[in-house]
Amino acid sequence: MSGSRHPLPLIVLHWTMAVLLVWMLWLGWSMLDLPKGPERSAAYGLHKSLGLLLLGLLAVRIAIRLHWRSPPSLSSGWQDDLAMVIHRLLYMFMLLAPLAGYLASSFTPYPLKFFGVELPKLGWPDEGLNEAFKAAHFALVWGGAALIALHVAGALKHALQRDGIVQRMLPGGLFRD
Repeated sequence: MSGSRHPLPLIVLHWTMAVLLVWMLWLGWSMLDLPKGPERSAAYGLHKSLGLLLLGLLAVRIAIRLHWRSPPSLSSGWQDDLAMVIHRLLYMFMLLAPLAGYLASSFTPYPLKFFGVELPKLGWPDEGLNEAFKAAHFALVWGGAALIALHVAGALKHALQRDGIVQRMLPGGLFRD
């Protein structure tokens, strides 16, 4: 089974990013309802920091994917093609959503901080550009949430079929037959 598993660094990144992405989605949607004040500012700051962290982790993940090839596919046909398309779209989402969020933040008068460290912005206060990038971020997040749901549904299907696909991305020997 070891030759058919994903490399450990990729497994760790997959699950770390999965947890962070779910947290980001929850935080992003819940912070919108917070009244203006310190709690809302803290939620936005954490959301932005986690988004930038995920963007950095994505760069590491892509580097790992370029270095280590995925194990050979265990399925074929349209299901394999669909999985490949969804994975590529997920990578695009994980790149474009934080970039749109960063650009939205770049066109506000507020500083952009990564866990308290101020970062340079690519823009200036401009409400129109801020709104445009926020709208793009929002659309990307909804699309990404749909892709995550499809990815999880596919994983559940393979787990129920016990075809070995899910076990390749599980840490250690979890759920082996």
